[in-house]
Amino acid sequence: MKEYMSNAEVAERVLRHVRDGTTDQGDQIWREPVANYCSEQRFQNELALIKQSPIAICPSAALAKAGDFITQNVAGVPLIVVRGQDKKIRAFKNACRHRGTQLVSGSGCKKAFVCPYHGWVYRLDGRLQGIPHEQGFPGFEKSEHGLSEVKVFEKCGLVFVQQGGNSKTENLLEGLPVLLQQHHTIISKNEATIEANWKVYLESFIEGYHIKFAHPETFYPFGYDNLNIIEFCGPHARVTFPFRRMESLTDVTPSQRDVSGRLTYVYHLFPNVVVTLLSHHTNVIILEPVDINTTRTTLYQLTNQTIDGDQQVALEAAKRDMSFVAQTGALEDLALVRGIQKSINSGANDAFTFGYFEPAIVHFHQHLGAQLNELI
Repeated sequence: MKEYMSNAEVAERVLRHVRDGTTDQGDQIWREPVANYCSEQRFQNELALIKQSPIAICPSAALAKAGDFITQNVAGVPLIVVRGQDKKIRAFKNACRHRGTQLVSGSGCKKAFVCPYHGWVYRLDGRLQGIPHEQGFPGFEKSEHGLSEVKVFEKCGLVFVQQGGNSKTENLLEGLPVLLQQHHTIISKNEATIEANWKVYLESFIEGYHIKFAHPETFYPFGYDNLNIIEFCGPHARVTFPFRRMESLTDVTPSQRDVSGRLTYVYHLFPNVVVTLLSHHTNVIILEPVDINTTRTTLYQLTNQTIDGDQQVALEAAKRDMSFVAQTGALEDLALVRGIQKSINSGANDAFTFGYFEPAIVHFHQHLGAQLNELI
């Protein structure tokens, strides 16, 4: 798969666009039927695709030490991901093998998982360790009733799970860069419910055509009107949002240009995860489709501290960055997304039209449609 450009190459391309008054763009107009946002059958097919695809479920930093665990629904399936005493990460379906009770919620650190219903105990490696009043289950083989395991692996500084698929789907992550380093520190984890189809929300992250009009007093004064770098890596995409301060690098030797604090990288990890690398912090946003009208989001926010940097300084800078984004552009985007969802069944549009300046959205729908066709 084609890899993304280096920072120096991105800087050179941005400066060329600034000089010429141009931007990256696609070569086709795409009309996505509104029915694809409203169809229950289509939604179920999308869940099936998510279930068989490698999906980022959390940063590796969320499972830093033995016993650390997180829970997450993926395509409607409740999962536990935990780092064992042997330092290995494992994923299991969050269901007791007795009567299916979910063992834990949220995240935390445990030495074992104890079912809240009848007290069955599972080791961190999923093995069933103990059953209260075990004499009530004569002939029961504990070794055959460990937690149901799900494929899990680490890549790019993230933890991925995959509940099905084949060799083709396993290769979907080839060529992706490391997005999070070991020294990135998690500041917060937040969950929210968005009253919109997951694709409508996703689309708001991966185009900059809207910046001047949707964010006139927040993001736009720092950036440009409709200037983005658009790149693809298999079904994934990276959209670069440059800041005006990038122009200070015009006379700097290309190999010496430092883009830190001069742009935002938005990575779309197909199909339903977004990673945004901002000036002082990084967001990992997992979109969990709940139904055709609702999306559950899990947001991890991390510092961008360098290995040799001052941790407290990095934390304070990250919190300022986070507060600005959360109180301005993020709210503005959410209002627009909710507005789209409210009108989606109005009959005003048979299709949504994506133009030359929205190629990452076109790329997403092309790959989503193609993979759904293969699936069904």
